[in-house]
Amino acid sequence: MLNFIKKNAAKIWAKNHIKSSENFKRNAAEDQEKLLMNLVKTAEKTLFGRVHQFGEIRSVKDFQAKVPVQDYEGLKPFIEKIKHGDRNILWPGIPEYFAKTSGTTSGAKYIPLTKEGMDFQVRGAQSALFHYIAKKNNADFVNGKMIFLQGSPVLEEMNGIKTGRLSGIVAHHIPNYLQKNRLPSWETNTIEDWETKVDAIVQETENQDMTLISGIPPWLVMYYEKLTEKHGKTIKQIFPNLQIIVTGGVNYEPYREKMQQLLGGKVDIVQTFPASEGFFAFQDDFENDGLLLLTNHGIFYEFIPLEDYGKPDAKRLKISEIELDKDYAMVISTNSGLWAYSIGDVVRFISKNPHRVLVSGRTKHYTSAFGEHIIGYEVEEAMKRTLAKHPAQITEFHLAPQVNPQEGLPFHEWFVEFSSEPEDLKEFANTLDFEVRQLNTYYDDLIAGNVLQPLKIFKLRKGAFIDYAKSVGKFGGQNKIPRLANDRSLADAIKSF
Repeated sequence: MLNFIKKNAAKIWAKNHIKSSENFKRNAAEDQEKLLMNLVKTAEKTLFGRVHQFGEIRSVKDFQAKVPVQDYEGLKPFIEKIKHGDRNILWPGIPEYFAKTSGTTSGAKYIPLTKEGMDFQVRGAQSALFHYIAKKNNADFVNGKMIFLQGSPVLEEMNGIKTGRLSGIVAHHIPNYLQKNRLPSWETNTIEDWETKVDAIVQETENQDMTLISGIPPWLVMYYEKLTEKHGKTIKQIFPNLQIIVTGGVNYEPYREKMQQLLGGKVDIVQTFPASEGFFAFQDDFENDGLLLLTNHGIFYEFIPLEDYGKPDAKRLKISEIELDKDYAMVISTNSGLWAYSIGDVVRFISKNPHRVLVSGRTKHYTSAFGEHIIGYEVEEAMKRTLAKHPAQITEFHLAPQVNPQEGLPFHEWFVEFSSEPEDLKEFANTLDFEVRQLNTYYDDLIAGNVLQPLKIFKLRKGAFIDYAKSVGKFGGQNKIPRLANDRSLADAIKSF
C-alpha cells in the first residue's frame, strides 16, 4: 500500500511540475534578459561588480561591453581571494562550496558554488526525473533501489568553504524521500581507489532490487561488466526491474550498443548536461534527441559561433539570436558568481520552441592540423553511422593527426579499443572515412585534393584506455578520455598500452 501511494504521489508531483515549467519554455528570451539584470544587481557591490562597473549596466549590450569573455584563468585572481577568506568577491558573502575539478593549464580548478547555485543543481536533476515520470506515466522506479556512481562525499574545508568533487557534494543533497532507497553506503562511497570502489558497489548491489542507476557511461560500462562477468547473466537478468539509467558527462551514443549488449533488455535512458559550473540541460523526452536548456535556473547564456571563438571581436549572441544546426561555444554568467565564463562546451540547437541542444564538442578538443576543424559531434556521429553499417562494439576511441608519417601523405589516426571487432576492419575504416567526409566538407576537400590520405585505425588491446588513465592518475570519478586532439600527446602515450 505504501509503495502504491509513493509512486502515485510521484506521478502527481511530476504532472504539476510539468505545468509549472511551461512558462519558462515559452518565455526563455525575455526571462534570460531579466535574469541577467537581476544577477548584475545582486553582485553590484562585490569586488568583481565594482571593477566591471555593474552599477552602470542597464542591458545585455552594456554587460557585454564591460565584461569580456573569460575562462578560469581570467577569474582565477578573484577565486584566489575567496580561497584566502575574502568575502564579497564574485557574489555576496562567500560560496557554500568549491567544486574541485582537474585542469590542465590551471592545475586544479576551484569552481565557486553558492547556496542558490546548489539549489538549482538539485532542482535540475529533480526536473529531469519529473519530466521522465510525466512522459512515461510511470513512477515504479521510486519503490526500488537507486545507485549513483559518484565521487567521494568526504569534503575538505577551506576558510569556511566546503570543498570536493561535484558528485561528492551532490551526495549531501539527495532528497530525503530518496535516501532510504539510495546505494551505495556512505562507507563504500568514501573509497578513493575507483576499482576497489566499483568492486564494493557490485557486492552491495548485486542482490538488491535496482530500478534506477546513474553515472557517466564509461563507468557504468565498467560496473555492468563486473556484474555480468561475476554472474554470467545480463544486467536485466540480474536486475529485472531496472527501469531507468540517468547519464551525463559525455555523449551516450558511442556507448549505446555496448550498453545494450550488457543490459540485455529494454531500459529507458535519460541524458543530462551537468557540470561543476551549473546544471544546464536534460533530456525532457527520453524517446527523442535533444536536451532542454534550463533558462530559468540562475544561469544567463551567451553563444559564440564556433568559427569566431577566440577572436577579439567575436559576436556574443543571446538565446533569441541563435540559429538551428550551428555550433556555438557556450558562455555563462551564474548565481554562483561566474561572469561571461566560457565553460569549454560546444552546443548545437536542434529546437527553438522549446530550446533544445546537443552537446557537439569541446572548444579545446578538436582536430585541425590541416585546417579541417573536426569537432566531437562529427567524430561521434561518424562512428555511430559506421557501427550501424558494420556491427561492432567500441569501448573507447581517440583521434589524432599524423602530420609526419614515415611514408605517404599525412592522415588522421584513430586509436580504437574494440570490445567486439567488425568482420572487416579495412571496410570499417573506409566507411568511417566516408562518414567523416560527409560530415565535414573541409576534411572532404583535403582527401579529394590529395592533401591527406584516408584515415587509419590503430587497434588497441582491451583495457588500454583504462591502463592509460590509471598511469596518469585520471582513472575513475568524472574523468573522461578526450575523443580527439590537435596533437599527439595522448596518441603517442596510449600506443604503449
